[in-house]
Amino acid sequence: MSVLPLVFTSGWASGINAYAVVLVLGVFGATGLTDEVPESLQRTDVLIAAAVLFACEAVADKIPYVDSVWDSAHTVIRPVSGAVVAALLAGHSGSLPDLAAGAIGGSTALASHAVKAGTRMAVNTSPEPFSNIAVSIAEDLGVAGILTFAMFNPQAAAIIAAVLLVSGLVVLWFLVSRIRRFLRRRAQRREERTLARSELPPPG
Repeated sequence: MSVLPLVFTSGWASGINAYAVVLVLGVFGATGLTDEVPESLQRTDVLIAAAVLFACEAVADKIPYVDSVWDSAHTVIRPVSGAVVAALLAGHSGSLPDLAAGAIGGSTALASHAVKAGTRMAVNTSPEPFSNIAVSIAEDLGVAGILTFAMFNPQAAAIIAAVLLVSGLVVLWFLVSRIRRFLRRRAQRREERTLARSELPPPG
């Protein structure tokens, strides 16, 4: 069970930015700073792919409404990534069954993804783009910082991740009205686009 704190922390981080998790863990393993990272996450092709996808997310995540579309597309990707990374970490250490680790990592990633996606919907109700940029930067720094901390003090990092997850769920509960407002605006925009296309004159 010694790998459980790292499994939990990586699952929480995967729900926020799965590509950053693979990249950070892979770099730590490839540079020899830790022995906790399996070789499959240290491969050059995996690191390059994670870096490219992380760069794409770093851009999309800071644009209002585009970030919510990106989150929607990653509703499956982030929990699956969290489960796979957790299973790899557990299998590498041999201290936690792969299936149990995958369940912990995947469910934690799904919960933190829900917090991230819901928070972004609420943030997108504000008219200015700066809040999106600030929240995105804070998320990226938080993932990198807590994962780095987890390499050296996994128990404390897991406690921090758990507090952030619970706090995020509580905040999300209070943001329900703003999320509903975001969903209404998005539905209204879709109706306006559909109406505009229907009013276009026929070709020719």
